[in-house]
Amino acid sequence: MKKVYSKIAMAVIAGASFALGGILVMGDGSTAKADGHIKKGGTLNFVVGSRIPSYDGHKETTFGMIHPIRPFYSLLIRVNPNNPSSPTDFVCDLCEGSVPKPTEGGTKYVFKLKKNVNFHDGTPLTSADVVATYNKIIFPPKGVPSSRKAFFKAVESVSAWDPHTVIFKLKFPTGSFIPALATPFNFIYSKKDLDAHGMAWHAKNINGSGPFSFVQHQKGAFVEGKKYEGYHFKGQPYLDGFKAIAAPKLAARVNAIRGDRAAIEFRGFPPKHRDDLVKALGSKITVQESDWNCVLLTTPNQKNKPFDDARVRQALTLGIDRWGGSKYLSRIAIVKTVGGVVFPKHPFAATEEELVKLKGYGKDMAANRAEAKKLLKAAGASGLNINFNNRAVDQPYKVVGTWAVDQWKKIGVNTKQRVQPSPQFYATLRKKKDFDVSVDFNCQSVINPIADITKFLGSAGNNYGQYEDAELEAIYDKILKAPTEKEQRSLIRKYETRALSDQAHLQITLWWYKINPHRSYVKGWKIAPSHYLNQSLDNVWLDK
Repeated sequence: MKKVYSKIAMAVIAGASFALGGILVMGDGSTAKADGHIKKGGTLNFVVGSRIPSYDGHKETTFGMIHPIRPFYSLLIRVNPNNPSSPTDFVCDLCEGSVPKPTEGGTKYVFKLKKNVNFHDGTPLTSADVVATYNKIIFPPKGVPSSRKAFFKAVESVSAWDPHTVIFKLKFPTGSFIPALATPFNFIYSKKDLDAHGMAWHAKNINGSGPFSFVQHQKGAFVEGKKYEGYHFKGQPYLDGFKAIAAPKLAARVNAIRGDRAAIEFRGFPPKHRDDLVKALGSKITVQESDWNCVLLTTPNQKNKPFDDARVRQALTLGIDRWGGSKYLSRIAIVKTVGGVVFPKHPFAATEEELVKLKGYGKDMAANRAEAKKLLKAAGASGLNINFNNRAVDQPYKVVGTWAVDQWKKIGVNTKQRVQPSPQFYATLRKKKDFDVSVDFNCQSVINPIADITKFLGSAGNNYGQYEDAELEAIYDKILKAPTEKEQRSLIRKYETRALSDQAHLQITLWWYKINPHRSYVKGWKIAPSHYLNQSLDNVWLDK
């Protein structure tokens, strides 16, 4: 291993290895603006490890959509692309000036929009488009999916004061509102498109106001975009275009970067493949690494017996050796950290002392498994057979899913794993619901704990376990309204205990770890603690 890591060290430009906001950056982490010398032009080729279920950002939750489709759209506000590691650094995208401060005791936000912004079809973008977009996200009509409506429980109304002024009125002040606005899936849609074509139109069609306009999508092959000359950040984007190449197999993505058929994969590689690339290419590879605001879950379908019994769900979580799995899986997969409902690097996250009090987090696995078997017997579920839905994405879904199957075998649970391509996986998870337990995930973008933990609510738009829990909802309402961070943290512990231990609605496996080796000629892009952030590509350029 000494030789491998010495090679990594050689690949790091002298003096450029540093820690920033908990993120390790190895290599040239300078941005285009900081560099002072920008080469315009060229096409960025990158690989994507998942197919696109649809184009609709308000519905989707997958990197397979956000990586190729985000460059076509604008947001109201966004995480600062030059400082994406920060959970508090937000800048205007379509709004003018700086992100506004609230008035009326923290319950009113007034956004002034940039003028002379157009959608790619030439339609002027106004406040009516922003209002229509957020009404679709926050107050979707029945049957219209919105994966982030729970982020905006505090919002009372969205309205237009004039063609370039948008007002958000809140029911109560909350620090989760601005981070929720900056979520990169909040694509601003044209009201004209929504009115003319309906709210499902954007699932199969693209008309944004982002730095790139849509050229073509050859399903299963690539998505292509070209520079939008009318982009509202003058002088950007720097690229002439991009090509997002579909490559579901990990080996294909690694080989694409090794052979320079692609420059980067934004989601990340396992440790071994990072080391192999650095060993093969030396200084031609730059590596950026970060803790990752993403965690893999298993979700029992509570409409299927015996998974409506909390004892069965508790047995499943007790059967998972998280501490041992962390040591083993972190060597072969993009998972690493044991944690609860909150991103482990955040002050609201549970400490190890707090975690071990939860079912499934104690370090005595013999005792955990004995308790699991006892619970299964009490529930009349000894010798349980599970139909387990998993996603055909190698990292970390297939790796962690196979590990979970082995873990449950040790408590006498027999699991038949069904691995499906992303579209079929999502159809099973969201529509058919013909599974007993499914792989699931809570992969968020902006680190916003109060919004991020809505995944565990029965009222969330992505509650695939089909459960209701009034007590959990009540605790969450208290979290939203708690006046101090100390009170919020204390209530989150109660929420966590209820969701993960008392009811075991979902079983957390391990939090992820992000590793991005990329061609060193890619400049301007900075890693974030999420594979959803910093994907607009407007500040990326190629030094070649």
